[in-house]
Amino acid sequence: MNIRFDYDPENNRLSLDGEMTIYTAAELKGRLMQRLHESETLAIDLSRVGEIDSSGVQLLLLMFRDAATKNKCIRIVASSPAFDEVVFLCSLQEAFGMNGIEAEEEA
Repeated sequence: MNIRFDYDPENNRLSLDGEMTIYTAAELKGRLMQRLHESETLAIDLSRVGEIDSSGVQLLLLMFRDAATKNKCIRIVASSPAFDEVVFLCSLQEAFGMNGIEAEEEA
């Protein structure tokens, strides 16, 4: 998994590219939590995440919980179909600040 960290004056933006699975969780956890620790705000771009499993979801939930306890602002600014599918399947829209967003209806 490649992690790109782009900074702009308004927001720290963390872009993830690749897989967020049990196979990358150990490596990814330290890197994600470090970015959160170094930032008061963090914008996360998941648009290039092609696969995410329960380990990837747990890492993101950990980040959101940790941010809330430290009064930091974290938000997902772009998502991928893989992430959206897991969020809606597990009814985690509220946990990730995606209230008001509904799953696409199948034709």
